[in-house]
Amino acid sequence: MFLITFVPTVAYFWLCVCVTASRWTQGFTNQTVEFVDNRTVCYVCGNNICFLNLETKGQSVLQGPGRGVGALTANGNTGVFAFSEQKLSPSIFVYIFPELLLKNELKGGAQLDYTSLALSDGGPYLGCCSSLPDHIITVWNWETAEPICSQPQAGKDVVSLAFNPMNWLQLCALCKTSVTVWNIEKSASFHVLKPCVIELPTTDGSVAEKHTSTSYTVGDQLSYFGPEMPPSAIAGLKGIEAESIAAELFTKARLTPTAICWTATSELCVGCEQGFLLLVDPESLSVSVIVNPTTPDAISDQRDSSFRGLTLNKNGLIAVGKGCSVHCLQIKGTHIDVTQTWTLEGPATHATHSPDHETLLLSSDTGQIYVLNSTRSDKVVKVLDVLSGNFVAAVFLPTDENISVSARDSGELQLWSADGVCLGSLSLHAEVTSLACCPIARYAAVGTSSGSVLFVDLNREQKPRLVHQTQLYHCPVDHLVFDQEGHYLLTGASDSHVYVIDAKPSKQFSVIGHAVAPGAVLSLSTRCIRDREQVKVLALCGGPEFKNQGGRLLTLLSLSAKDLTGPDCADRHGCLSSHVLRVSRYEVPRPLQSCVLGVSEVFGYCHEKKSLQRFQLPEDTDGLTGQQHVVQLNPQQEVRAHPLGPACLALSPHHLWLASVGRDGLLRIRATASLELYAELQCHSCRLGGVRSVMFSVDGLTLLTAGFRDGSVMCTELRMKGVDAQVITAAQHSQSLGLYLKTRFTAENPVLIDLPVWKQGRCAVTGTSERSEGSGGADSLDVTEPYESFHSPALAPPSHPTWLEGRREAVMKEENEKHSEMKENLRRTVSELRRSIQELMRENENLPAIERLPQQEFNLDAEEQKRLEVMVEQEVKRVRKEIEREILAKCYLRDVLKRECWDSMKVKGRAIKGFHSKHEVKNYALRERTESEVEELHRVQNTRRIEMAASSCGLKKSFNMHSPKEDEQGEDEHTAERAAAVTGSFSAELGYSNPYIYDQFSLQTTGQMISQIILLQDVIYRIKTSFNAEFEAVQRQKLQELNRVKDRNRLIGDIMQKLDMDNEQLWEPSLSCSEWPERLLTVDDSEIKAEKFLTAEQKREEERKKLEEQRRLAAKGDNSRERALHDMMEGMLEVKEEDILKMEIPPPEFVLTRDEDQWSEEEKKVYKLYEKKTKALSEEKDKYKKLLETEMKKLQASNREATERFDETLTKLYKKKFKCEMAIYQEELRITYLLYSVLTEEEMRNRELELKLKLERTLAYKDETGEEVRRHEEEVELFHEAYDVVVAEDKVLDKDFRKDFLDVPAHVVDHLYKLFKRRPRLQKLRTQTDSKPNVLKEQRLCGSLAPDALGKMLKAVEELDAPENTPEGLNTSVWERFCLVRRAKIESEQKVKEKALTFAEMQAFLQKRRDENKAAEEEIKNLSDELESLHKEKNRFMMDVMVQVVLKQGQVSTKTASDFTDAVLLHMSVVGDLNRTIRTLAEQKITSMVECKDFSKGTIQLGWEKEVMRMQIEDLNNKARDIRMLHLSEAQQDYLNKIDRDSRASKQISILEKTIAFQEKTHLHNVQQRVKKIEQFNRQAAKKESENMSLEQELLNMQVSGAEMRNIHEAIASQENRAATTEERFREIVQKKNLEDLARAQAEDLVLLWAEVERLRRKNFPSLDQLKHN
Repeated sequence: MFLITFVPTVAYFWLCVCVTASRWTQGFTNQTVEFVDNRTVCYVCGNNICFLNLETKGQSVLQGPGRGVGALTANGNTGVFAFSEQKLSPSIFVYIFPELLLKNELKGGAQLDYTSLALSDGGPYLGCCSSLPDHIITVWNWETAEPICSQPQAGKDVVSLAFNPMNWLQLCALCKTSVTVWNIEKSASFHVLKPCVIELPTTDGSVAEKHTSTSYTVGDQLSYFGPEMPPSAIAGLKGIEAESIAAELFTKARLTPTAICWTATSELCVGCEQGFLLLVDPESLSVSVIVNPTTPDAISDQRDSSFRGLTLNKNGLIAVGKGCSVHCLQIKGTHIDVTQTWTLEGPATHATHSPDHETLLLSSDTGQIYVLNSTRSDKVVKVLDVLSGNFVAAVFLPTDENISVSARDSGELQLWSADGVCLGSLSLHAEVTSLACCPIARYAAVGTSSGSVLFVDLNREQKPRLVHQTQLYHCPVDHLVFDQEGHYLLTGASDSHVYVIDAKPSKQFSVIGHAVAPGAVLSLSTRCIRDREQVKVLALCGGPEFKNQGGRLLTLLSLSAKDLTGPDCADRHGCLSSHVLRVSRYEVPRPLQSCVLGVSEVFGYCHEKKSLQRFQLPEDTDGLTGQQHVVQLNPQQEVRAHPLGPACLALSPHHLWLASVGRDGLLRIRATASLELYAELQCHSCRLGGVRSVMFSVDGLTLLTAGFRDGSVMCTELRMKGVDAQVITAAQHSQSLGLYLKTRFTAENPVLIDLPVWKQGRCAVTGTSERSEGSGGADSLDVTEPYESFHSPALAPPSHPTWLEGRREAVMKEENEKHSEMKENLRRTVSELRRSIQELMRENENLPAIERLPQQEFNLDAEEQKRLEVMVEQEVKRVRKEIEREILAKCYLRDVLKRECWDSMKVKGRAIKGFHSKHEVKNYALRERTESEVEELHRVQNTRRIEMAASSCGLKKSFNMHSPKEDEQGEDEHTAERAAAVTGSFSAELGYSNPYIYDQFSLQTTGQMISQIILLQDVIYRIKTSFNAEFEAVQRQKLQELNRVKDRNRLIGDIMQKLDMDNEQLWEPSLSCSEWPERLLTVDDSEIKAEKFLTAEQKREEERKKLEEQRRLAAKGDNSRERALHDMMEGMLEVKEEDILKMEIPPPEFVLTRDEDQWSEEEKKVYKLYEKKTKALSEEKDKYKKLLETEMKKLQASNREATERFDETLTKLYKKKFKCEMAIYQEELRITYLLYSVLTEEEMRNRELELKLKLERTLAYKDETGEEVRRHEEEVELFHEAYDVVVAEDKVLDKDFRKDFLDVPAHVVDHLYKLFKRRPRLQKLRTQTDSKPNVLKEQRLCGSLAPDALGKMLKAVEELDAPENTPEGLNTSVWERFCLVRRAKIESEQKVKEKALTFAEMQAFLQKRRDENKAAEEEIKNLSDELESLHKEKNRFMMDVMVQVVLKQGQVSTKTASDFTDAVLLHMSVVGDLNRTIRTLAEQKITSMVECKDFSKGTIQLGWEKEVMRMQIEDLNNKARDIRMLHLSEAQQDYLNKIDRDSRASKQISILEKTIAFQEKTHLHNVQQRVKKIEQFNRQAAKKESENMSLEQELLNMQVSGAEMRNIHEAIASQENRAATTEERFREIVQKKNLEDLARAQAEDLVLLWAEVERLRRKNFPSLDQLKHN
């Protein structure tokens, strides 16, 4: 429907505008394709329903009545199709094809949207499923527009619905993860939906076990860990979805259904994503796997495939998978065969068949539709290929208005005819962003996301070709606009550059130049002024802050229409010169999203105000050429526009009409003279983004719109009534423009045809788009830019340079070539200057300090150095900040870890290692108890103190009767026994027990268990605290031993140094990291490998320390006394005894200078004295060495003994730690048992609450079902009474037959009564179409007779009522009366049958409700029993307390027994002696058994050999008897007696050869006879075919003539027939009355006669009883 909106206060000629239906639409919005008859399919295209004739390829369009088309379904058998609209509270529209008439509108089935629709073959029923929030499945009677039944919250995640074609009372819902069959149960006019959920197998094909709750039958034995609870109780889930959530969590993954199909036996085929094919019986809900791709014998094509579509054909089941193959499957039981396979060009997603089951339709979500007609050919034919993807733009080809061009974002360029037929396409392999067509040549300019502009030749419509490409941007080309006369092509993008390209192919599409806009270009529009030879371009610009909100700056560029050639048009960098380009700037109050340039005016859309605004341009626009001068514009007129924006505007070529489109999908057309009135058309879906672009044709009477996300393009034609002046103006403008462009087209188009195909375009186009920001508004290029960019951290230039970059590079190259010699001279001069400065710097370094110049004096370019230093400093600061930030993060993490794991610990974790042993004992790291824990502990202790005081009052008297000594002794024994038997741990023996701990046998309530847990935690804390105290003492002991060992090692080291034992290694124990964990929190300087960074302050501090040290050394000066002491006595005033080993006696001087023979006596005496002293010194050294060695051994022995003693102490501590660990683990085990008991009790409470909630829901359901049963019982009773009345009336008709014919003789009445009881046999009328094989059988009557059963019966009775069937001698009036009576009787019988069937249906419905009521009662009983069982289990669990008993070594545990009254505890030695005795006796028994076995084995072997020999004897006897009794025939005897066997064989061969020759001759004769018959039949067939063709031609003419005669006859005879019908009806009423009277009289006579016959029969024939007694 088309809507025209008017403003009542304004009267204008625009009231006569009329927007007609769309000329054509193309696209493919979703994958739903359905048959509406045997040869036509329908699918959704934007906001339209397209109908495609598969034979003629003709298309028709039905526009949706709303703002979008949602779900679609059709029924080809009845020619009915239905679809939903997209809006709040949507409706479903039911139409009939081919009339395209609205049958009904179904309202109130959904709040937001419909997800799927389905039409039934068995009646006027429609199933639908709504989306959020209600998810209602509703079944409608679309003829009456009333819902017959619905079920809320039942259609969640429903993908599709399908009625059972054999039974409309079954509706299958395919969900994303499940399949549900909804049974429609009816009772008279009441219907209800009942679900049957199909349990799908698991992903491996096995049958999934249904999750059931645990039964709570109390048994004699209790499991060790208590009663088992269901997952819902363990997880604490409550409510309705508790079991479903638990089932999802604890069951295996199921198969994912993707396609469903009903079979002829009312079974369901389900295809799964994993490649499984299932066969489901909806009655028994049994599932059988037909195709399992995981089995070894699976079909190879199905192993890696999945079922995406299923349909039933006459040849089998058609299956569509992921690939391009379609299989025909033949199912035999659980076995499947692939009978045929077809290969498609692309993958299909949907399969369906025509109503006559001759045509198979395959469709894909990418826009392809394939057809297979197996009766004609086995070849799959593609009937539609509209491709997929969203349209970017659609434009008319100005040179040929019958052709339009569209481009998709995927890079597909398509050409369409005037009827919407795709003429050709070209894949550009690039993401397209804009499109425009040239008015002077048949080519299109295409903008891409990579910044390229592609030029496509369209002269060959079937094969467009790419002829040129230009790279202009590094960002998407958002706008492409030709001026109306085809002078220039202008481009716009987000980098604010507007390029002007010569549109003439003869100029090779050269770029003339560019202009810089003040921001990102949001819109471009042009206007050509022919008489002034000027082209004006309006650019809407927005800054960075208005990137998504629009722009406020309007830039008007004025260009000359003459050829812009020559060097003065643009500067060297490509920027247009000021004398060629005149710029005017304007600013509007609010940001605009789109604007167009009119005649001295601008139209714009403001999304902020949702309005359309008109701005008037100043007359002296051309004079305002200043770049900085901005003119403020205010809207002259403002009207309400599209409520959903942003909107796009388009101006007709004659500037009289303004079109606007928005995200609401509306197309509005206004007169530019007055914007208030508009014509409105819903052309695209609002839900899918509305309209992206709109364009007028050259004559302004046709528009092209492209959808935003609906993948459709629509061509709309305008027809004006009452505005002939505007139409004439548009036609004149179109003609004048066409004549002007014709000459230019004749000159330029041949040049375009001769252009070669662009070869380098593919590599440039297919690359990924590089969205980098442009150069902004720079009009010129600075020569220092390359050097600056070299030092800047900018990104590398893109791989494909733009035209501007190429122009700049050429300029740089030209400048380099022009000034190359000067640059070379400058480089040489700079090099010489550099060498001179370096020589001066070297000389400066050798000068004295007073004459030396500072380093800055040699810096010739201080500014450059400062710049570099600043840049380096900035980079250093940035890196330093990053490092500091990273260090700060690590420090924060370190502080958090230290605070949580170290500072918060009251006792830090550490260890003690032995000196020689491998033992390592760790303490217990403890946190400080919180105040809440201490308060809780005090509370529990106080409570226990009160309980113990209360319990001890009753035993006070008995305690006073004993002496204190006996009391103390008994208390000690009682405590020991209690510690061993009751507490269940070693903590009492270790002395760490808490006196307030409960007895294990007295824990009954949850509070006691929680208190016991707190007390046990206190015991564990005490054990750890006590052990830590001992650990600290041992640790202090180790530190003392380490200090002593260090002191001894120091002495040992001195001794070893004196003894020159440097090669021996000294044992020096130390603390490890586990013993000294604080060391891990500090970092030594030796661990840092990198050089330490010093700040300026730290450097100054280091310099200050060095100067102080130098001054201290200088002040100390040269001390001669200390130097002499050091030189003479090595700095010591005394010689120590330990230095004796270093003492040496120097030999006399003559020993070294002369030989022994030359010595004098005095010298010999001196030498003897030298030897004596040497010997004495040597003996002294030996004594001293032995003393040192003895001392060293004593020290080493002391170290060893001390460390060994410490290891013994550590071993004791290790044993103590082992016992403490045992006690702690025992207490933790008790805590675990108690926690488990508390959790189990909580689970029992959860389960009890869950059962109570379920019981309440079941009781409520029971009340509802009970009320429903009572209501339906009352209805059944009332209907039964009505049924009895109808039966009685029918019997009365039978009884009154003779009374109605009292005036007729009795014999005639008898004959009439026989005719009265006679009924015609209904023959099924089969038409020509019924003779064709149908996959589905005849519809089953569900609860009522077929609607035309009574009509068929009455039609058959008319033959019996014919006058020729009148009995002889019967009056005509009596016969007519009889026919009326019989007709009334037949109608009554039919009514009785209908009532009987309805009554049976109501009884069956009532029985089902009774069964449901009974099932609810059974469920209530089961829940009550389960709740009672749970109570018993809970009481038993609370009474049967689990205790922990610690057994001593040597004791063993027995199996669990219920009765311990006869149990005896034995010592282990008694058990060992008994085991040894048993073992001895067992060995003796085994020996005797082996002997018996060997003897028995020999006996059996002898018996077996005897049996074998006996059987051999029997075999030989049988063979001998057979040989004696063998009978031979004469032929066998002859064969055995004859010797010449070869002659006999040759004889037989000759006979066989003769036989074969005779058979071949007979076969040839038969073949010749058959060939002659075939030729004769062919001649007859050709003759018959020619006769049939002539008869068919005559038949067509006769049908036309007959139709004309019938129409004439009906028009003339309508009045006469009405009068004749009235008279005939009156006669029939009179005749019926007479016949009724006659039938009544004859019925009475017949009753009397039957009574007389019965009396005579009894009189003549005695009874069998009398014969028996006689």
